[in-house]
Amino acid sequence: MQPLDATRLPPFDGEREVLGEPLSERARIDRTVPADDLWQRIRHGFGMADLDGALVREKTAWYAARPDYVQRTLARASKYLYHIVDALEQRGMPTELALLPMVESSFNPMAYSRAQASGLWQFIPTTGKRYSLEQNWWYDGRRDIVASTTAALDYLSDLYEMYGDWHLALAAYNWGEGAVGRAIQKNQAANLPTDYASLAMPEETRNYVPKLQALKNIISSPAPFDIALDPIPNRPYFATVTRSADIDVQLAAKLAEMPVEDFIELNPGFSRPLLRAEVSPRIVLPTDRVEVFHANLSKHGGDTAVHWQVYRPRRGESLEAVAQQYRVPVARLREVNGLHRRARSAPSLLVVPLNGAVLDPDKLPIMYAPPVPGAGRYHVVRKGDTLWGIARRYDLSVKDLGQWNGNVRVLRPGQRIELSGYGYAKSRRTRVKHRK
Repeated sequence: MQPLDATRLPPFDGEREVLGEPLSERARIDRTVPADDLWQRIRHGFGMADLDGALVREKTAWYAARPDYVQRTLARASKYLYHIVDALEQRGMPTELALLPMVESSFNPMAYSRAQASGLWQFIPTTGKRYSLEQNWWYDGRRDIVASTTAALDYLSDLYEMYGDWHLALAAYNWGEGAVGRAIQKNQAANLPTDYASLAMPEETRNYVPKLQALKNIISSPAPFDIALDPIPNRPYFATVTRSADIDVQLAAKLAEMPVEDFIELNPGFSRPLLRAEVSPRIVLPTDRVEVFHANLSKHGGDTAVHWQVYRPRRGESLEAVAQQYRVPVARLREVNGLHRRARSAPSLLVVPLNGAVLDPDKLPIMYAPPVPGAGRYHVVRKGDTLWGIARRYDLSVKDLGQWNGNVRVLRPGQRIELSGYGYAKSRRTRVKHRK
């Protein structure tokens, strides 16, 4: 194609404007300057192909009709969004994914589903372990804001590498990579398209990406939906602090001069009122509380930082007896240890006040989330038991049961077999949600 010859163009017949100042002095938009509002930064990072259709319009209308819910959820998200957006940008991932916890958990780090998915990103136990999220009696990494975000972005990156399409990656995040893979193979065999909209999938997964697209639509332009987004400062809300000694939840919050409830919102991974440094040496504090925490900690001096201890009940010992010995209401003892409100027998491990110290029962921190699925659950081997029989009894796979018990092959009467995933296998047969 020949270049255009400007000399042959007709004379300009439009309106003329006389510039009163040089072009170089006129205001310009500089996209290299960071946005003051995190929402603007998120909008600039949108990178996924838009999805359209009846379901997207339906979900957009649903959120738009509930502005109080949207604003309440996003107010909760404001503590976590900067960290998530920053992590996404460092990986070159689209910032729409920062809105995914709203679909998953309404940005509630304590969210816990019947399928035993937990945390902002709703990991089930098995996938959490696959992505190095520690889950034990003291701590659940699936609820840890920093650890679970790293794991979720690792998982989403792996799924994108697998499918080369963000919509399919998100479907796999919700439904499972195996299920999406089989749906793709089925369409390929029938010479049908294999994009997200063309696959046959459960209703929840069918609605999953449209929900995220609906949120993207609202965040992109909230005014037409009569939703006012409160600005979020484009700077870190929290920072991590490493410690080498155990510390009480209440004391850590006191040293940071913040309410216990706010401390727990940033440290939801801990399951007991005693934070064990050997389990997780990191705590999370608002950026403006870090210096205060260190200053108060130095003043605290040699005073004890813990008022709790581990107690292993004797065989047959009741919770009432333990509560009486340590002068704690039995209902509070159950709460602190994540036990059912009707539990009467003591488990193999409890946390109790240190040396019987009297604590105000109204100020005792409670168990912050449901227990780790299967934590503390075990089967005592009887004569004639086999691994296959135990797995069948508890609706587990022999392979999983073996892995949770050091690939044990020979069972002895009296031996304890850990049921680390008890309850998950049954739930995954009846619910599609959260197979990740």
